[in-house]
Amino acid sequence: MTDAPPAPATDWARVLAPRSVALVGATGRTNNPMARPLRWLTERGFAGAVHPINPKYAELAGVPCAPSLADVPGGVDLVLALVPAERAAAAVTEAGAAGAALVIVFASGFAEVGPEGRARQDELVAAARTAGTRVLGPNCQGIYDARSRLFATFTSAGERPLAGSSGIAYVGQSGAVGGSVLDVAAERGLDLTAWVSTGNEADVGLTEVGRHLVADPDVDVLTVYAESLPDPAGYEALAAEAAAAGTALVVLRSGRSVPGRRAAVSHTGAMLGDDTAFTLVSRRYGVVLVDDVEELLAAAVVLRGHRAPAGRRLGLVTSSGGAGILAADRASEVGLEVPELTAETQEKLARLVPAFGAVANPVDVTAQLFNVGGGFGEVCGLVRADGAVDAVLVLLTMLVGDTATDLARDLVATVAEQGPDAPPVAVVWMAGEDGTAPARTVLRDAGIPVFSSIALAVRVLDAIAPHPRSDPVAPEPAPPVDGDGWALLDALGVPRPRALTSTDPHETTVAVEELGGRAVLKAVVPGLEHKTEAGAVRLDVTTDAAATVHAELAALPGCTGVHVQERVPAGVELLVAVDGGRDGWPPVLTVGHGGTATEIHHDVAHALAPVDAATARSLLASLRCWPLLAGHRGAAGVDLDVAADAIVRISRAAAVPGLGELEVNPLVCASNAALLASGARIATSSPARHAGAVAVDVLRTEQ
Repeated sequence: MTDAPPAPATDWARVLAPRSVALVGATGRTNNPMARPLRWLTERGFAGAVHPINPKYAELAGVPCAPSLADVPGGVDLVLALVPAERAAAAVTEAGAAGAALVIVFASGFAEVGPEGRARQDELVAAARTAGTRVLGPNCQGIYDARSRLFATFTSAGERPLAGSSGIAYVGQSGAVGGSVLDVAAERGLDLTAWVSTGNEADVGLTEVGRHLVADPDVDVLTVYAESLPDPAGYEALAAEAAAAGTALVVLRSGRSVPGRRAAVSHTGAMLGDDTAFTLVSRRYGVVLVDDVEELLAAAVVLRGHRAPAGRRLGLVTSSGGAGILAADRASEVGLEVPELTAETQEKLARLVPAFGAVANPVDVTAQLFNVGGGFGEVCGLVRADGAVDAVLVLLTMLVGDTATDLARDLVATVAEQGPDAPPVAVVWMAGEDGTAPARTVLRDAGIPVFSSIALAVRVLDAIAPHPRSDPVAPEPAPPVDGDGWALLDALGVPRPRALTSTDPHETTVAVEELGGRAVLKAVVPGLEHKTEAGAVRLDVTTDAAATVHAELAALPGCTGVHVQERVPAGVELLVAVDGGRDGWPPVLTVGHGGTATEIHHDVAHALAPVDAATARSLLASLRCWPLLAGHRGAAGVDLDVAADAIVRISRAAAVPGLGELEVNPLVCASNAALLASGARIATSSPARHAGAVAVDVLRTEQ
């Protein structure tokens, strides 16, 4: 594999709109799912040439059948390998000889089944490299493209009419989930523009397909289902290119809380989830992250016809006061605001809404508005135009029949009149489908999503609303890891208490005297992570007691010396740590409430490292312990500029070659603005760690 030529660039024009498609192993058994692609390609408007390949047949589906790819005149653009796993590599070799840009391998029995399958998959890729073609799959369900009428798939969702093109595309690693997305979208009148199932991704991966689709002028929204992202740099490029192209990117990722995550030998490890870097990269570029297929499609519908919300402020318009209260509660739980509307808007609403209604937000029009007829669309338009609102959620209860349809048309007219640059609108209709089906169709045809659940609607609006993000900061040169945590902190310019390491009781006594007659003594025990629990830390040691305490600490198993440290003034204790990046993801900075109880507090915030001062301050402000930093009940707050500067300096450790982790805990922020690092831990990365191992190489711990 090391001597194989590099993969050629994929010619996506020949893949998604091929002039010719060959089906190797085409079957005449009409009840076989693998017969579907040939039937669909010949019956549903595909304009290119179709070549079934099977020496057992003279013709299939009314099309002449060639015995081999070599017998097809003029070559082919796309090959569908409808053959068992053991014949797939040979089919790829023949496809390359025929000039194919891509081979779709549907068969399973590759890396997903164990070592033997992995070897077969490696053979498949080697054949593709030698032949100069690309492979989609194996173990995938292929491609559908609405524009070229390309049905290069066997998913049963393809039985749907699929006559339109919604501007929404999909790429995903699971064939079953992908089929569900295609099917549910079609059932709701959202025929996808393009659909790609990547399977095992032996060659062509999800991010490569995605990067092509976000640049496609016919694609307004790309939806993605990912089970793994082995190419973090490719994912970041996809997110950045989608943002630059103005294509909304909606991602559903499974496996974000992987059981058996690496053992936490530090506070940071205990608090840094496996998907933290993925989430931070996604947020940086405005990627919408969702948790299920329903949210995936709903978010795509909202973003297809409207811009994403500019903020997190929600306007609620309801026919029921109770529904408005429920929505306000759910919004508060996910961090969406429900602000009071401006006095001007309230005054205008008061002319339309009955006096026993409400106009502040939520806006309760009451059933009376519908009894007198008209005005609902105007109410929604006034709320949507208010500068205090970034999105509008309309909550309807038992409005059915002609009343419901008229209401839907009124709302659609208002939304269309205000244009796509106004805040997005979604509807929750808490009534049966049988009495509201025509009205729901009117709304969906206009690109207004309709939910049956307040909680689901709020989750989607939360997903598409902006989340805190940090802009990239150019890394500054950092020193190599050639000493302990203190040496690195000194090089970064992070203030710390005066200290020295002693191996002699007399030397320790002199050091305590020089530090003011009282000091902190810590046993230096390589590999001991939590010294307090092991009795290896003594506070407020006087000069007279220094020699005795030194002897007690030196007697601890594995002790190589005693660390004598200046006492740190009382203050707010923070945890500040940099994880050097894992499995190709960028480094992550963690800031949180520190000290010995940091796991109990579990009060942390994350950002991609390094950060600037503005991001450092925003991380501090997001913590639950923020009141302690700002000043609580008359207590003096800390100097936030000094604290932010220390966080910025620590974050620059991200540039240290080979850094696994730098943890400072606690970083003490005292009321007199003194800022001291009184605990530090540094670890280097290892090849095993990047392969998913749990061990790290601890150079030295001074806590």
